Amino acid sequence: MMHLLCTCVLSLMIASPLVSATVSNSFRDCSHFFYMQTPPAGIRGTGLRRICQKYADKLCYATLYDSSRRLPLYSAYIFKKSDGKRRMDTPWMYEPQLLSDDEGGNMRTLPLAEDTPPLIEDSQAVLGDYTDAVYYRRGPLNPDLHQAEPDDKSSTYTLTNVVPLITDFLDTSWNPYLDTIRQRLNNFCHGKSFMVTGVTLSGANIQRDNRDRLAIPKHLWLAYCCPRFDRNSPYEVRFMFPSYGGYALNEQTGHGVVEVPLKTLESFLKSQTYTDSDMTIFYKGCLHLHVDQCIHQY
Repeated sequence: MMHLLCTCVLSLMIASPLVSATVSNSFRDCSHFFYMQTPPAGIRGTGLRRICQKYADKLCYATLYDSSRRLPLYSAYIFKKSDGKRRMDTPWMYEPQLLSDDEGGNMRTLPLAEDTPPLIEDSQAVLGDYTDAVYYRRGPLNPDLHQAEPDDKSSTYTLTNVVPLITDFLDTSWNPYLDTIRQRLNNFCHGKSFMVTGVTLSGANIQRDNRDRLAIPKHLWLAYCCPRFDRNSPYEVRFMFPSYGGYALNEQTGHGVVEVPLKTLESFLKSQTYTDSDMTIFYKGCLHLHVDQCIHQY
């Protein structure tokens, strides 16, 4: 039975084709960024587009994008052990395939705000949307400090991966939390760590020229799944494996991150209006125990 299960799992892993990035109704081309190649289930939105984010001809992560709100609902990526340094010289980019299916797969540098074509503005967020949003900054769902290679870091600088976050929340709560997760996974995750970072919706919007442009997240949340971890780690971190999560309010005050077990995070997200009762983040709650054994054997 074990041999059959291992064979099936190995076949699933081999079957992930690294072909041209797509914006479509499926994550077929980038399913390897999800644990057991299974995206989160039960997340609703209007005009959802599934983006296989591609930079320099390389698939880097996956994003569920709500084109009607010009907001990513989540990005899924694989954590890479990192020194936490940021890549500061990368220009902001956009996703050309949200304009047309005929466009190429690589994200492209955004034109200056005054030169942005209307076709880009109609399909996604642009730099001009943040110009007068004085209380907000661009906050990445897949952050560059969770990546190691320069191109992987650069790929996070696309507006299809960022959401408007309160500046104080980003600086004093969320960024320190991301660094805590970086250190924890650096030290105690021995294999791949599958990450999903997403938002809940507030109903409020950032306006430009008297038009609703960007939906403002109510909460930001993160979950990780690390099937192969250090089972001799100190108790204060061992109970946070193989999976754990956190969420916080995107507000001026009261925005401390609450760290919770995966099931608690899923229950919290189910209480929000944009999810279904069967909402799940990771396949079988990241508790598919035989996967670790199979990978180790091979």
